Amino acid sequence: MGMSTQPKKQIVLYSDDSTVRAAIANALGNRVASDLPEHKIHEFATASALRAFVDGGAQIDLFILDGEAVPEGGMGIARQLKDELFNCAPVLLITGRKEDAWLAAWSMAEASVIHPIDPFTLANSAAELLRGTKLVTA
Repeated sequence: MGMSTQPKKQIVLYSDDSTVRAAIANALGNRVASDLPEHKIHEFATASALRAFVDGGAQIDLFILDGEAVPEGGMGIARQLKDELFNCAPVLLITGRKEDAWLAAWSMAEASVIHPIDPFTLANSAAELLRGTKLVTA
């Protein structure tokens, strides 16, 4: 059975900064690992647009949220998603500093990576979460 028969993984990407969204999308490419199917990235610049997408019943495999986004940061959104969604998909937070790992833990995110985004670390973290592996920080 070839990879092409597997449905694409659905990744939600949230950041108010288009350069951050572009850096993340570029780091993820079309597939984060050879053993995983290709993915589709749904980009959101506002929390309200992200919530409308989620509330519409979309099947989501991974959330990647920018903890530095304004006016609504990804950590608060992550916490809300985890509190409100049954079987919420894993959350990968992008944080501003290594010292923000405790905030990522508060938000109930499964993993976090820090700015500036290292493409290898981000892709590996996303792959582990898409496989169902529990991470803490990268």
